[in-house]
Amino acid sequence: METDDAYLPPSTPGLTLVATPIGNLGDLSPRAAAALAEAGAVLCEDTRVTSRLLARHSISAKMLALHDHNEESEAPRLVSRMLAGERFALVSDAGTPLVSDPGYRLVRAAIAAGVVVSAVPGPSAVVMALTLSGLPPHPFLFHGFLPTKAAARAAEVSRIAAVEAAGLSASLVFYEAPHRTGEALAALAEGLGADRPACVARELTKRFEEVRRGSLGELAAHYAVHEARGEVVLCVGPAPAPAAASAETLDEALRAAMATLSVRDAAATVAEATGLPRKRVYARALELAAGR
Repeated sequence: METDDAYLPPSTPGLTLVATPIGNLGDLSPRAAAALAEAGAVLCEDTRVTSRLLARHSISAKMLALHDHNEESEAPRLVSRMLAGERFALVSDAGTPLVSDPGYRLVRAAIAAGVVVSAVPGPSAVVMALTLSGLPPHPFLFHGFLPTKAAARAAEVSRIAAVEAAGLSASLVFYEAPHRTGEALAALAEGLGADRPACVARELTKRFEEVRRGSLGELAAHYAVHEARGEVVLCVGPAPAPAAASAETLDEALRAAMATLSVRDAAATVAEATGLPRKRVYARALELAAGR
């Protein structure tokens, strides 16, 4: 593995994804600052936000707006300019580009056209919140924002619960708007279980940084009366392991399964559903089949 500090020579055309601070402007890395200074132009979600970052670090760079409303139309033109020899740096308002931010369509177009795409890693609210949450850090699933409408949000949480019922066991991470934090926590508590351990991380790296831990029910109750402020990340612990089935429940499940399946297939199906050892379930299925 190379250990020098090069990412792309300054004269190399292409696209560099640059992670920027999620709150504290002092978190911009030296490599990130160099990438921004050396780019022919900085593609930014909001030029007003990026201009403050550039000014803080005395970086003089041309800025071009690239956001959800113009990315599709601008991507072909930007790719053509890169193929002609220009170099751009891509940033979002905060954190790592593309993570619930614009840029994916441009990156896909650049890759398809054979443009060199590189990145300067750095701050990510997803990773910081997860590591501060006290919840299992891996595996984890980053979902982004839940739907804003109550019915769509409940449906999405139900889909997550269904995937967990099918076997997913991972910490979950969501972004959320401060004014919807209470509603989102209530929906998660109702759909995933009020006792699930969770965490609300807000204003990360900023003066009023707060990490509040508790169950989904407790956090939902708190934010129902205390509106969150600032940028919010929600973390939810993995779904609990299925409770071991009792002998009576196991027999009922096996009899129901064997009504339509072979003994072997019924045992496999029940073992997967209950989490019990397959050999144990198969042995009991054979006993039931023999009338014992």
